[in-house]
Amino acid sequence: MRPAAAGRLAFRSAADQSPTTGELGRFDVPVPGGPSAAAYVPDTGGAPLRLVVMLHGAGGIASRTLELLREHADERRLLLVAPKSVGATWDVIQGGFGPDVENLDEVLHELTAAYPVRGLTIGGFSDGASYALSLGITNGDVFDSVIAFSPGFSAARTAHGHPRFFVSHGVDDEVLPIDRCSRRIVPLLRDSRYEVEYREFEGGHSVPPDIRDDAVEWLAQE
Repeated sequence: MRPAAAGRLAFRSAADQSPTTGELGRFDVPVPGGPSAAAYVPDTGGAPLRLVVMLHGAGGIASRTLELLREHADERRLLLVAPKSVGATWDVIQGGFGPDVENLDEVLHELTAAYPVRGLTIGGFSDGASYALSLGITNGDVFDSVIAFSPGFSAARTAHGHPRFFVSHGVDDEVLPIDRCSRRIVPLLRDSRYEVEYREFEGGHSVPPDIRDDAVEWLAQE
């Protein structure tokens, strides 16, 4: 089985990269043979950035997913990138890991070659949160932290490394009900000895502003 088919990234670390000066602000990251990713890079005068991958929900738009943490990017020195799934949602949800893993590999290699990166986070909302959990557990030797806004499940087959997790969920979520989703996921993560910060909130299938703020504050405790 090819590594991508197991959800494993070929990318391992930005430590050995010699970054050049890349584009600042908002732009698209081209992916050979795949859909472009949306990116935002703050001007930090060359200071290291935390690279945060944000994954959209089913049928989502990458550029909109970028906006989840956009207002925090400059102050917190976050290099944000939002890939686009090849299909209507992420590959593993449609049958198995594969093209979306390979495309994310391309994006990570390109961005870490262009910018100084001090750490990597993967996150997302809804289907994107499920995919972030799946890839974050499988590639915990790449990502040191995972942000899951209203996840449904994890499809991780293997675990590598030991990332920490931020999980949030609305108690009135009718799309991915909390009792069969996060209230099952979080205890399983903790049973596996992962550090988990968990937030429940009054509301439905959404990411309220205060939950975004909490996630960024948590992320800053690196």
